[in-house]
Amino acid sequence: MDAVSLTEKLISFNTINPPGNESPLAEFIGDLLSGNGFSVEYSGFGENRKHLIAEKGVPPQGMPLVLSGHFDVVPLGARQWTTDPFISKTEGDKLFGRGSSDMKSGLAAMICAAIDVPREKFPENGIRLIFTAGEELGCEGARDLVKTYPNLGKASAVIIGEPTSNIPAIGHKGAIFLTAVAKGKTVHSSMPELGINAIYKAARAVLKTGDFRFNAREDILLGFPTINVGKFNGGLNLNSVPDHAEFTIDLRTTTFVDHKEVFERLSRELGDEISLIKQVDLPPVSSNENDPFVQLAYATCQGEGIRSFRAKALPYLTDGSVLQDYYKNVPAIILGPGEPEMAHQTDEYCFISKIKQAVNIYKNIIINWRN
Repeated sequence: MDAVSLTEKLISFNTINPPGNESPLAEFIGDLLSGNGFSVEYSGFGENRKHLIAEKGVPPQGMPLVLSGHFDVVPLGARQWTTDPFISKTEGDKLFGRGSSDMKSGLAAMICAAIDVPREKFPENGIRLIFTAGEELGCEGARDLVKTYPNLGKASAVIIGEPTSNIPAIGHKGAIFLTAVAKGKTVHSSMPELGINAIYKAARAVLKTGDFRFNAREDILLGFPTINVGKFNGGLNLNSVPDHAEFTIDLRTTTFVDHKEVFERLSRELGDEISLIKQVDLPPVSSNENDPFVQLAYATCQGEGIRSFRAKALPYLTDGSVLQDYYKNVPAIILGPGEPEMAHQTDEYCFISKIKQAVNIYKNIIINWRN
């Protein structure tokens, strides 16, 4: 099966998260890989959800190249699709379908590249494929996997196959996602002096959040950290004093931000009226541009005609946050055939030519990495 046909097959599995339902897709890929000489294991992640870990040529205590991606896709959205999102459609060089860019084309290209590497050119430390359930809602699947699965071993480098249009990226910001909660006392709104208005507490905290400063210098790759309040909710009806209000805080961090210190300082600045609940806490991804693995990826992409990508960082989160941290800061790049601008879009598509190109890129990186 070539990577384009495999992409079409992977799109046919409905893995919208929530609920995910990734097990059938994980098992289909597992059967394909085990039939091509890979040892395959699964790790459960709730009902009808599985992660997949596949290895080939990895010696005891070996440090293989890790290629990683995720099975799940986002919901279809409110806009009507012009084609069935789970029956792929081609139009010229475009292949349409939910997950075509984010990121079933990346999975297909990684799978085909790993299978296609000749035995005599297989790297001495082998390769490991880590495909996760549950990435789209804050990399919760990868976070679960590194905590619960005992055999992830070591690694020499990591490739995350998220959509980059085959332009290698060497970093992205970390994230702390918080829910800020204010409690009050409800009474009839005609007697507000007898109650405690939780919305007023939350509103004061929102203004303080807007004034928060990180005191971090600029990261050459990732820029400055940011903070944003994205959602606010409180009260049940017009004529009651609300006893509950909450809002979300999205902090995007760099290598110069200590997550624990920032969380504690924000908690102090918002004060006792607010309780902060962590939803996501992920470090940034940052690799040295002069690292041999990064240089190999650059050279390989240049050999495929790709230019102008130095010191590229991405705006979105990936499982690279979890895996680079787990593998003790090994070089990690984000590199995949999907189109970043098409991720999560109605009538999502990727370019067929980019899928084929990605197979060549992955395959040559596998062959040439410490072989």
